[in-house]
Amino acid sequence: MTLVRRASPLGELVSLRQAMDRLFEDSFVRPSAISDGGSQYGFPLDVTNSKDALVVEAALPGINPDDVEITVENGTLNIRGEQNSERTTGEGENLVREIRRGSVSRVIALPNGLEPDKATATFEHGMLTLRIPKAEAVKPRQIRITPTVDGHSTNGSTNGSTAPADNGAGVPTSDTEGA
Repeated sequence: MTLVRRASPLGELVSLRQAMDRLFEDSFVRPSAISDGGSQYGFPLDVTNSKDALVVEAALPGINPDDVEITVENGTLNIRGEQNSERTTGEGENLVREIRRGSVSRVIALPNGLEPDKATATFEHGMLTLRIPKAEAVKPRQIRITPTVDGHSTNGSTNGSTAPADNGAGVPTSDTEGA
């Protein structure tokens, strides 16, 4: 009697599911990871909007700061880097190849009200930090509220008329008091 071992249809479904997960992740979660020929890929970013500036942090491990190009044009930030590989082909058979080499690029639409001419960039331990200050006109401003009682301001001014100042105890004082 000969035993015939058949492939499990569940095993094929699992591999199909893994392939679909990878397809959706590459297409929607990390869309910049798809490229032509595998030589260009994306890199992770953190973009923070503070009250004074827009801060972009980019992970560029293995890339020399001299090989990174940052441009801002028409409200779009473009970060591009090149990782030159010293490794030559023919050194042996690749069993696993996960290290990406080549160029990296990300394009980000910037909000209005930034001053890219005053931007600063630092690069330390493979992390690029780009700080683009906001224009003074778009920075948030705090407006203080002056409390009023019966049309009179508690800080000494009124809505068009003069009123006695407050002595701090809630009792109005006048300039003629005690004379």
